[in-house]
Amino acid sequence: MDSTKEKCDSYKDDLLLRMGLNDNKAGMEGLDKEKINKIIMEATKGSRFYGNELKKEKQVNQRIENMMQQKAQITSQQLRKAKLQVDRFAMELEQSRNLSNTIVHIDMDAFYAAVEMRDNPELKDKPIAVGSMSMLSTSNYHARRFGVRAAMPGFIAKRLCPQLIIVPPNFDKYRAVSKEVKEILADYDPNFMAMSLDEAYLNITKHLEERQNWPEDKRKYFIKMGNSVENDNPGKEINKLSEHERSISPLLFEESPSDLQPPGDPFQVNFEEQSSPQILQNSIVFGTSAEEVVKEIRFRIEQKTTLTASAGIAPNTMLAKVCSDKNKPNGQYQILPNRQAVMDFIKDLPIRKVSGIGKVTEKMLKALGIITCTELYQQRALLSLLFSETSWHYFLHISLGLGSTYLTRDGERKSMSVERTFSEINKAEEQYSLCEELCSELARDLQKEGLKVAQVEYRRL
Repeated sequence: MDSTKEKCDSYKDDLLLRMGLNDNKAGMEGLDKEKINKIIMEATKGSRFYGNELKKEKQVNQRIENMMQQKAQITSQQLRKAKLQVDRFAMELEQSRNLSNTIVHIDMDAFYAAVEMRDNPELKDKPIAVGSMSMLSTSNYHARRFGVRAAMPGFIAKRLCPQLIIVPPNFDKYRAVSKEVKEILADYDPNFMAMSLDEAYLNITKHLEERQNWPEDKRKYFIKMGNSVENDNPGKEINKLSEHERSISPLLFEESPSDLQPPGDPFQVNFEEQSSPQILQNSIVFGTSAEEVVKEIRFRIEQKTTLTASAGIAPNTMLAKVCSDKNKPNGQYQILPNRQAVMDFIKDLPIRKVSGIGKVTEKMLKALGIITCTELYQQRALLSLLFSETSWHYFLHISLGLGSTYLTRDGERKSMSVERTFSEINKAEEQYSLCEELCSELARDLQKEGLKVAQVEYRRL
């Protein structure tokens, strides 16, 4: 009897990890995790959603159990041999480390929700989410203070925040705004890589080289005080607007002022002598460094759309994406292009912060005592014996702060896919669980892009 109760309590704890508050998300810091998780459990218990999540969690636990059994059979000799092999590969990776590129990840802040708040001022100071009672696509920062987040069923969100307003998505509108943003990005990298409607990677290395010789006039923008005036060309002056016509970006989060706009007067632009743009009456001159270029991009996006963006600047895409989340919303963060700066940043970084490490992988690594990227490196030999080659190669790249510097620009998207490489799985229920996870991930990606599918294809290689 006691054993059964312990098992139920264990599954309950696991479900909290799976369905509960993810405080790694911007705007979710410092919340009452215990209270939020209790509401989530009460709202879902007995529902079909709860049953599906419980089933998935049991399957993940089975995978962990199998992994731990495999770990128990590994000898010290096998570990030593694996370490030699992994370290040889790590040396090759070090030799190929490329710090010569400046990669930027631009991520629009609470994009769908921000567009809705902009277009309907009545929503500005209220907690809102975009989606439906079955699933949310995003939430604004007011809603996040209640624990409401993307990929959460709307009926749970309503229990967390009864006053939450759920707005149906309007992808035609989001695509139109996204197009405006992308027109700005193309000025800095014509071959930028759009990942979705609200995020993109740019390689600004070439732009930075050219920019060093630009006169001030080419880096000067006049500050627009309202959304009815175009201000997307350097040196183009604007007409002054009345107080009634003035507006600023939709409020995302009261305690997170823009690094370009100090609290107090939203119509002045903040500057520091060395690292921030120079103010010339109603104009702003940006500098020639990578940090200044990104401030200029974000300034132009806000002036054009009245929406804010956060950004990360780093030597590769993996790091740039992590950096863009560092000072959200409406901020930016840079890792300098030297190995020491990269390793200092990676050292204590939680693995969950890295794109590609989701709830399941996080839980499997946590079972091995791995929570940070440093621990990921320390256990590199063991990981090479427990995971597929593709997986442990990926883990090693992460732990060394390595990522891609090559951006591929898609034409019109004809397909969308998700894929994973797994070690051998024989049990049908485990295979089904993996398929279900992949389908859910693909569905979220399609929803984010506002796409519908005519055909679904499954390939087993």
